[in-house]
Amino acid sequence: VAIFRNTENQVFALLDRCPHKGGPLSQGIVFGTSVSCPLHNFVIGLDDGRAKEPDEGCTPKFALQVVDGKVQLDADELATLGTELALPVAGPCASKGAVGGGQVYDVQTPHTA
Repeated sequence: VAIFRNTENQVFALLDRCPHKGGPLSQGIVFGTSVSCPLHNFVIGLDDGRAKEPDEGCTPKFALQVVDGKVQLDADELATLGTELALPVAGPCASKGAVGGGQVYDVQTPHTA
């Protein structure tokens, strides 16, 4: 799972794998509500995990909340990683939102100004 914070202080969580060639999105460049894959510049929406046109594909997104400056992820949702969540794929995406509803993990993220 890759956690992203943009310049508007919005926080997002996606599976750390580009739908095109599996590149690590956590090493990409964040701009607005998108991240650019470091391998082939596929642009992925941080809010929905979908590739931006003209590219096609999607990667799973994860529900999160920020409480007292800490990013919290749902433990039940994380447990589905690799079992219930489809691997990211290039091509048209099915419309699925993030799942959730169980324990949460606190993820320490450094604050940058």
